[in-house]
Amino acid sequence: MKFSQRLTLLGTETAFAVSALAEDWRARGNKIYPFHLGDINIQPPEALIEGVSVAIRNGKNGYCPGAGIPLFREQLAAHFSAPRGVSYAAENVAVQPGGKPVITKFIQAVMNPGEEVLYPVPGFPIYESQIRYYGGEAVPYYYHATDDGFRLDIEAIAQAVNKNTRAIIFNNYHNPTGAMASAAELDAIAKIAVEHDLWILNDDAYYAIRYDDTPAQSLLTRPGVMERTINLFTFSKQFAMTGWRIGAAIGPVEAINNIAKMNTNIESCTTHFIQQAIGQALADDTADYTPILAELKCRRDALVTNIAAIDGIDVSVPQSAFYLYCDLKRIMQRKKITTIEPLMTGTLQQTGVSFCTGAHFGAGSDTTFARFAFSGISVEDINAGGVRLKQYFESEQ
Repeated sequence: MKFSQRLTLLGTETAFAVSALAEDWRARGNKIYPFHLGDINIQPPEALIEGVSVAIRNGKNGYCPGAGIPLFREQLAAHFSAPRGVSYAAENVAVQPGGKPVITKFIQAVMNPGEEVLYPVPGFPIYESQIRYYGGEAVPYYYHATDDGFRLDIEAIAQAVNKNTRAIIFNNYHNPTGAMASAAELDAIAKIAVEHDLWILNDDAYYAIRYDDTPAQSLLTRPGVMERTINLFTFSKQFAMTGWRIGAAIGPVEAINNIAKMNTNIESCTTHFIQQAIGQALADDTADYTPILAELKCRRDALVTNIAAIDGIDVSVPQSAFYLYCDLKRIMQRKKITTIEPLMTGTLQQTGVSFCTGAHFGAGSDTTFARFAFSGISVEDINAGGVRLKQYFESEQ
């Protein structure tokens, strides 16, 4: 029996491949320090947990509208709009089973086979996977390490656009670097998109995960952006609900109607009782995520302290998201290895510390970089793993 040739174009989220290696090592009786996967081992707000029980007991167990229940769409539109200084209504929201479906539905909605879509490297690997799977040309643009953290190569982005470019994917509050775009970078991205009439996928998954007092900025406030932008929103990060699978596409009504049509064809609808619980909590203002953010900040600070203490690693403190992205080139030189994969597997086997490499975040990404996620590991284990990591990285063996 044969399968579709298109399947050969489908990539994967490679952090899950590292998970398989880590779980295999754990199954052999070893302690694992899981820095590889951006899962969250923190409880969601109690109001949401209790709200799900209430919704189930109240019979919110059946099908619901493909675009989402009215209460949830209305409350989510307000929840998304207020901190960004924009105005969306319920009709601008199509509820999704998580944030990831927004990527594939955006690509299907705006891109024809053979057209080009710009996507960030390093970046979430599903962008490139979905562009290629649906017959598009995936064109990377790059973040580069600077003395001021990770910055976009704006000039290269502008030069990459041509008459065949259909869209640009933009992920501020960035995975894997934790970078927050400057006002100048946001202005430049908006200018390129407007001048070349491009669609924008604005991946806002980590907008609420910010650690300093720098005022949040949104691409949406730039002239001409809202009418060409579909926003990816998810509750997974802000409310520690990765397994609940609840998010939304937010954007112009015509685009959202088309995405809602895809919902009906693909999953019918997103889980009714989860929408009811979150919608009610947002309406009552009882879903407090600040304890989650405070714990993530403690973990970030502990990880930064531990990694910065290792001879041979320079640390750029992440301003947002929950990843530390750093260059292990000097560690590799010390150990006389030329590719990072042996360092990744050696570190797992010698210390129990698991991490993803830069190669997991897009073709052409810096191959000596590693991403350490701090969302699924306690401060105690960060410190313990940090001690083992320092010993191993500072040895020549």
